Amino acid sequence: MRWLAKFIYFKLLGWKIVGNTTMSKDEVKKAVIIAVPHTSWHDFYIGVLLRKIINIKTNFIGKQELFVGPFGWYLRAIGGAPINRTSKENKVDAIAQLFIDNEEFRMTLAPEGTRKKVEEWKTGFYYIAKKANVPIIMFTLDFGNKQNKISEPFYPTENMEADFKFMQNFFKGVKGKVPEFS
Repeated sequence: MRWLAKFIYFKLLGWKIVGNTTMSKDEVKKAVIIAVPHTSWHDFYIGVLLRKIINIKTNFIGKQELFVGPFGWYLRAIGGAPINRTSKENKVDAIAQLFIDNEEFRMTLAPEGTRKKVEEWKTGFYYIAKKANVPIIMFTLDFGNKQNKISEPFYPTENMEADFKFMQNFFKGVKGKVPEFS
């Protein structure tokens, strides 16, 4: 099925991969992966194609309302996990525990927390990476240039403000599927 993903991604859609294109599943077994900008449902299939092409198993979380019926079965089968956004459970601790419990675990998140335009990213992904002591890997959803740019692994420091500035700089000029939400 990898050949089919490559055909769709490269030939039919005309996308390309730049940056850390040599990352193998043996190099980074655990990471928080952030995808920016998240502006459309189209981001999902681009991400699914990308992970198939670079042969990396990734996981993701989504609101529990998405995980019903046949679509819910499909989402679980490809690495999805439902999350109750209304519970009082500490989500950072619960997700960080997944890194401890699994030999290989890469959690993909959208730091915006929504497909709409936001002024500030949510910080949960950052605290998850720090608590689990795993790197953050950034990748763009650049519909303007039809490319996914992948960063080298980045380990958060003790300076959150500088870390966010560094990460947000990686995404400068990137246009999402819905440019006004980028």
